[in-house]
Amino acid sequence: MLLWGMPRTRLRVTTTSNVWMRAKNTYSTKSARSSSEFGSSKPLVKMIATASVVSMPGLWWLVNTRDEATRDDAPHLESPPSENWTVEPGPSKDQVTRIISQGAYSYLVQNVDGVSRYDGAQLPSNSPCEDHFTHGKFASPWNPGKIWMVWGVFDGHSGAQTAELLKEQLLPFVRHSLGQVQPSSDEGILSDEMVQGAIVKGFLKLDDSIIKTAAGSIESELSLPEKIKRLAPAYAGSCALLSMYDPTTSTLHVACTGDSRAVLGQKGPDGKWEAKALSVDQTGKNEEEITRLYAEHPGEADIVKNGRVLGIMVSRAFGDALWKWPLEFQRETQKRFYGPSPLTPRYPVQTPPYLTAEPVVTSTKIDAGSPSFLIMATDGLWDTLTNQQAVDLVGKWLEHGGGDQRNGNEGEPAYEPFDFGQFGKGVSWKFVEERTTVQDENVAVHLVRNSLGGNHHELVAGRLACEPPASRRARDDTTVQVVFFDVPKSKN
Repeated sequence: MLLWGMPRTRLRVTTTSNVWMRAKNTYSTKSARSSSEFGSSKPLVKMIATASVVSMPGLWWLVNTRDEATRDDAPHLESPPSENWTVEPGPSKDQVTRIISQGAYSYLVQNVDGVSRYDGAQLPSNSPCEDHFTHGKFASPWNPGKIWMVWGVFDGHSGAQTAELLKEQLLPFVRHSLGQVQPSSDEGILSDEMVQGAIVKGFLKLDDSIIKTAAGSIESELSLPEKIKRLAPAYAGSCALLSMYDPTTSTLHVACTGDSRAVLGQKGPDGKWEAKALSVDQTGKNEEEITRLYAEHPGEADIVKNGRVLGIMVSRAFGDALWKWPLEFQRETQKRFYGPSPLTPRYPVQTPPYLTAEPVVTSTKIDAGSPSFLIMATDGLWDTLTNQQAVDLVGKWLEHGGGDQRNGNEGEPAYEPFDFGQFGKGVSWKFVEERTTVQDENVAVHLVRNSLGGNHHELVAGRLACEPPASRRARDDTTVQVVFFDVPKSKN
């Protein structure tokens, strides 16, 4: 700030005085050279006071706006009012197909015995989508030159950060854990129990890393934004469904943490498709999970209420630190890093952790002599489809030539005008067989379409017309993968 006794020759005073004098020349009715302005000390005081008030950024703005007097960047808003304003109509039939097919993928598999093809699709509801997925080949943990295949879906909640981390890190952690177990024979084959144990260790080690990395970082020398980034995957959460296929043993290992689901479709001797669940939803509605929780926390009668574990639907998950950290530590992170509010006093946290990332792992031999396929999906699909309905839909897709409408696809029936209120008047919001349609070349897209309403265009388009956050009332994030197994290829 300038002092009152500072000489007039200082640049800041002179520049500001010139600005003040130009203003006087513009708005005063007196001569700018009158003795009343230059012959007394009052004008000097006024000029110096002005210099004290106007900061250098303010001077820059005054000078530069004068130099760019002809510039006009402001947009012109001259539209007249209209009582007949319109919005874009809901998705057309072609737009529905584009929406549910966006990002879909399909891969033929040539060099892995037992797998012929797999398809995938994802339909977001949240913005950004909280689901993530992975798929592809990786080197056998024990047999050099051999290839395994993997597929995974990760259903995030309270943000996508944990699911995104699982997409990048879960397979590497599991692959490393498998590599630590050595076969007992030269054939490079482990028992199913040994494989399952290694997968469990990989899951738990990654979750332990997520929770401990976040906790340890708060007292580190990292900057505030770095600490916040490390806390994010611990605050958010995610389910994980990982399937790995070993062609050497024709074994499919499925590991489930949470409520995504894997279902195997097999063609029976009678030609009908049979559904076999390879995972079980781990939620507050699962009686085995409820029993486990109460055994681990004796005397805590209110852990599970209304199908939720201290407010959360799943009983196993990655991240979700509010169900794993001590209460005092939750309060500290909330205060220092603007974390979410602790569960208490809403829920009685006494002896965390209440959630675990430990998966339930199943191992299934794939019968090379029987056509079969695997459906993996987040709960967005299973909210509206049963296991058998999903398997039957894939079977019907195969019977119709993989979505080729020329092979028997029927036209859309006529439906009455529809709104969601009809769900309370006898119309099912879940899948019904009468609404089945076969029109998509990608079988995962086929499942998504039928889960939304099938051949009932107004129902499907209505669900898709809902945008975030209202879309969560009409549909969930949905991720689907379908894998087709076949007779092993010749090794010659």
